[in-house]
Amino acid sequence: MRPLHAAVAMLVLLAMGTAIVAGGRAVRRDEDASAGNHVQAGLEARSDMPAATAIPKQQAAKPEAHSRAIDPEIIAHPQLQAEELQRVEPRAPLSELALAGPPKPPKTKMPDDWNGTKLFQPVATAAGVIEAKGYSVAVSGIDIVRQDETCTDGGKSWACGIRARTAFRAFLRGRAVVCTVPPEGGRDLIAAECRVGKQDIGQWLIENGWARAAEGSPYVEAGEKAREARKGIFGPAPILSGLLPVPAVVAAPAATQPILDPSATTATPSTETTATPPVDQPEPSE
Repeated sequence: MRPLHAAVAMLVLLAMGTAIVAGGRAVRRDEDASAGNHVQAGLEARSDMPAATAIPKQQAAKPEAHSRAIDPEIIAHPQLQAEELQRVEPRAPLSELALAGPPKPPKTKMPDDWNGTKLFQPVATAAGVIEAKGYSVAVSGIDIVRQDETCTDGGKSWACGIRARTAFRAFLRGRAVVCTVPPEGGRDLIAAECRVGKQDIGQWLIENGWARAAEGSPYVEAGEKAREARKGIFGPAPILSGLLPVPAVVAAPAATQPILDPSATTATPSTETTATPPVDQPEPSE
């Protein structure tokens, strides 16, 4: 009986599987038919539409928005009536850093308590001209005696310019000079008042006759006194007789007799060479 039951069960399972497969194929055919019907309906509906509506409309380009028309050749403010304009107060700054600072004073302006600029290690290029620290200063109120200037005394010419420069260098002696020049120097010649300590340099040059007083300067009276006293360039030529004469150039003495015996140079190598004593030499004392 058991084999019979098993055969029946197998037949039942095969019948059920066949029924399931047949049902799935039927459902698939129904779905395909339904989809085909929908596509056919869509095509028919589209064919009924006019040709113009089938093409999508192109959107028209929007014109660029401008605040106002501007002529590229002439750019100007729009024409507005005076009644349309309104003046408003400026807004407050966002912070104190945005506030503009007070204008700086010019560099050439000196404070009231300014006494001048110190020039260290001055070099006198002429009587009344000083170069130091990038400055080239001419003492104001005087006519500078140039280095190549010459003066005449009784028809005799002498180099008074070099003599005045030497006297001015001896007066300075490398001391610091204070001149009323700007804090920053330049290579241009600047006319300024200068002093060494409390001594006015222009006054010293005029009083000692190593410069001429300029017209209208405060040194005119001192210059007249120096001219009357014949000081400096107004005086006589320096006396050079007291100087030591220039030593004469001594030529090297010519050799009158060779130190070695000339015969010794022609001797054979086997001959013994002896030195000849110098001529006119004193005999050694015992």
